[in-house]
Parts: sequence; structure tokens; C-alpha cells
Amino acid sequence: MNEFFPDNEYKTPVDAPRYLGDRLFLGSRWYFIYEFAKIVFECRSHALRGGYDTAAWAQTSLDVFRCIEGCGGRFHVEGLNYLRENKNPVVIVGNHMSTLETVVLPALIAPFLEVTYVVKEKLVRGPIFSPVMKSRDPIVVGRQNPREDLQNVLTKGTEKLAGGSSIIIFPQSTRRVEFIPRQFNSLGVKLARKANVKVIPVALKTDFWSNGKILKGFGPLDRSSTIHFAFGPAMEITGNGSKQHAEIVNFIQQNLDRWGHPRYVED
Repeated sequence: MNEFFPDNEYKTPVDAPRYLGDRLFLGSRWYFIYEFAKIVFECRSHALRGGYDTAAWAQTSLDVFRCIEGCGGRFHVEGLNYLRENKNPVVIVGNHMSTLETVVLPALIAPFLEVTYVVKEKLVRGPIFSPVMKSRDPIVVGRQNPREDLQNVLTKGTEKLAGGSSIIIFPQSTRRVEFIPRQFNSLGVKLARKANVKVIPVALKTDFWSNGKILKGFGPLDRSSTIHFAFGPAMEITGNGSKQHAEIVNFIQQNLDRWGHPRYVED
């Protein structure tokens, strides 16, 4: 598969064109949602017909990436070399802020690594997104029984990694703008340790696309907020992995600080 971003860093050009429709809708979210929905239904149809492979998934993700830029989003992606130079399956662990990273990460990762997600059960049962998500053969967790979810991720994740597929995990229980270290569990590190693979951390700031009050995945757009992704070097898990887990948490927090994102203050 061809790389969409051949350099180690990508920044949206200052003069990147803006969709006329987005301007006509006075900067609201609605034109973006319209364009996003067209992409989703097209790839859903493709998935239902069969043959929706990793290359098609990555292309869909790139289409969403360009759609975001066309609606005023500005990206700054760093550390693509850490994906490029890694030839073996890895566990990719990051914070989870909005819907944006779920739909954009495949364009950044899939050109380098075969990859899938650990996802909530509702994503493979809904009428809209389920055909696409099922085609990616993700690891599904119910979030009702943590012990059962842990065993499911460790068992199926180890199988997928052994079969050549990397895995993206968001250890937070839900999407939220704040990064709360105590809510960032060590599931990704546990999986990497069991499967004897490395971990690549990814820090992200995606509050450009906020969480909605009624439909969580379709909140307003904040065009003043730059979209950031930073990948870090692959880490080998040693001992029980606590050291690497702390390093991942620090990597995310340090990048959020660098990007000017407010720290969560404990009560």
C-alpha cells in the first residue's frame, strides 16, 4: 500500500482550500456531517458487497482526513517514522478524546501496518457502522464484565498479533477531552507483554471535533483548535510492564502540555 504521508511529519498547508459548502453553512458542523455521512454510507455499501480490505479502509480514512481539512481542520502529525521503521506487529496505545481519531488513525497507520481496533460491542451491532467495523474483524468488548473483557482482549489480541495484525487500544473507559491518568488502564501493556510484542504510544488532541450532548459522536467543530497526533518510539515490555505504562502516560501528558491542552485537576 502506498504511503499517504511520506515524510515523518505532516502539517496541513496554511493555504489548504476550504469547501464552499462549509463556508455557506457559516462554520457550523452540518456541512461536515453531511460530507462525513456520504463517506460513511459509501464505505458501508462497499463493506456489504464484500472486499472492503485494509487498503479500502485506509482510503476511506484519508477521505475523512481531507474532508476535515476542507471544513477548516488543521492537522499536525508527528512521529510517522516510528510506524515506518517498525516491521513487526505492535500494540498502539493512546488517549481517546473524540470520534475523530477513530476514523483518522487508519490513514496514518494502515499504510505501514495491518491493523485493527479493540472496540465496544455497540460498534459492531449498530445499523450504520457495523458492516464497516465487522469487516475489520476487531476485538469486541462489552464493558459490563471487566474480567471477561480482559481475558477476551488478551486471548484474541495475542492471536491477532501472532497472525500479523497490530492492534489499536484506547485504555480509557470512554471518550473525554480531559486526560485522567488514573483512568488510563494498562490493558495495552498487558496485551503486549503476553504477546511478546512492542508498544507504540500515540498522544492526540482532537477536540476540534467535540462530543455532542445528544449524539456523542457528532458535536460542534472548533476550528481554532489544531488537531495533533504524535507517535512515539516502540517500547519493549520489561518485567510486569509498569515502567512502560508510566512512560506511555507521561508521553501523552507531556505532549498535551506541549500543545497547550489544560491539565485535569483532581478534586
